[in-house]
Amino acid sequence: MGERRCMLIITTAPPGDADRIAQSLVEEHLAACVSVIPVRSHFIWEGKISRENEEMLFIKTTSDAADRACMRILELHSYQLPEIIALEIADGHEPYLRWIHESVR
Repeated sequence: MGERRCMLIITTAPPGDADRIAQSLVEEHLAACVSVIPVRSHFIWEGKISRENEEMLFIKTTSDAADRACMRILELHSYQLPEIIALEIADGHEPYLRWIHESVR
């Protein structure tokens, strides 16, 4: 795809937030697809070990829209410090990657 790269953004959210974030990103054409998967997270927060039921969002977008998508996640997220990790998709099924670009503005 040359300079037209695709990105995978990963975030976790409470079940109430996850669908709202996913729906907004797709409706606003900041993501072509958001997959939501239930997970249990173990982490250290404010010096204590915590365990929470969350939902993990796998957000498929473009490199051009990734910064805007991350900013929108921050606006919609209820966590004080949300996990937001963006990874470049090095390779994939070319028609699918093309669809991502056609779907994201």
